[in-house]
Amino acid sequence: MNVDELVAIDVHTHAEISADGHASLPPELMEASEKYFGAHGHRQPTVDEMAAYYRERKMAAVVFTVDAEHATGHPPIPNEEVAEACARHSDTLIPFASIDPWRGKAGVRMARRLVEEYGVRGFKFHPSMQGFAPNDPIAYPLYEAIEEMGVPALFHTGQTGIGAGVPGGGGIRLKYSDPMLVDDVAVDFPHLRIILAHPSFPWQDEALAVAVHKPYVHIDLSGWSPKYFPPQLVRYANTLLKDKVLFGSDYPVITPDRWLADFDRLEIKPEVRPKILKNNAARLLGLTGAGPADKEANRS
Repeated sequence: MNVDELVAIDVHTHAEISADGHASLPPELMEASEKYFGAHGHRQPTVDEMAAYYRERKMAAVVFTVDAEHATGHPPIPNEEVAEACARHSDTLIPFASIDPWRGKAGVRMARRLVEEYGVRGFKFHPSMQGFAPNDPIAYPLYEAIEEMGVPALFHTGQTGIGAGVPGGGGIRLKYSDPMLVDDVAVDFPHLRIILAHPSFPWQDEALAVAVHKPYVHIDLSGWSPKYFPPQLVRYANTLLKDKVLFGSDYPVITPDRWLADFDRLEIKPEVRPKILKNNAARLLGLTGAGPADKEANRS
C-alpha cells in the first residue's frame, strides 16, 4: 500500500455479505438498519467490489464484519474470508476482525491466529449487538491478547441503527455502548490502542473526555454525515484531538462520497484536514512512521 498516493483512509466499513451470499445480519435487523440510514434497498457489495470502489477513489479502507452469534443466533461472515479478500487487494483494503467476547478462550486463540496467520490489523466490537458491557471481565482475556499483539480495538459507541424501530430494539441494549464503559478498558489495558466509533450520541461529551484523558484512545467519525456533527466534536477535532480523530464512513450505508462532500463544508482548519482524512489513521495502523505515543504502544 502506497500511503503517499492515497487521498484518504476510511477506518470504518462493513463487509455485509459473504462470497456465498450469507448476510452479516438477520433480515429484520438489516432492514431496520437500512431504514434508519435511509438506505433501503442499498446494494451489499462483496469485499472484492469494495476494493474496486475504494481503489477508484484512491482511498484505503478498513473492512470488518461483526460476530454477534451469541446474542443474535446468526452466524457471522467468517473473519478468514474477509482477511483473505483484503489480502487480494492489499493496495487498498486493511483487514480487521470481529470476535464475540462470549467465545471465551476459543476467541482468544482465534484472535491470535487471525493476526499471526491472516494479517488482521485490528478488531471490531459492537457491545450493544454482542450483548456485553465493554468492562465485563468476560472480554478481558481477549483485550489482553489484542494489546499484546499491538493492534487496535474499535468499539461501537452511542446509538445504533441496528434494531432501530424493531419492537424492543430487537433485544439490543444501548447502555452497553456508553463510552465511559470503554474508559475502564483504557485504564485496565493502558497500552491498548482504542477507537471509539461514531459521534457517540447521547454520550458525545463522555467520548471526548475519554479521548482527551487517555493517550491511546481515538475517535472515528463514521455513521453520521459531518453536517450533523455536534459543535463540541468539531471544536475538539480542530484542537485537543486533532491527532486522534479519524475519517470513517460506515460504508455501504453511508458512502465516502457523501461523507467527504459534507466534510468539505465543515469548519476544519486546513492543517487539520489531512490529519483526519489520512495521517492519523496511517500512524495508528502502522502504515507510516509512528508518532511517539504509538511507538510506545507498539513496544507494549
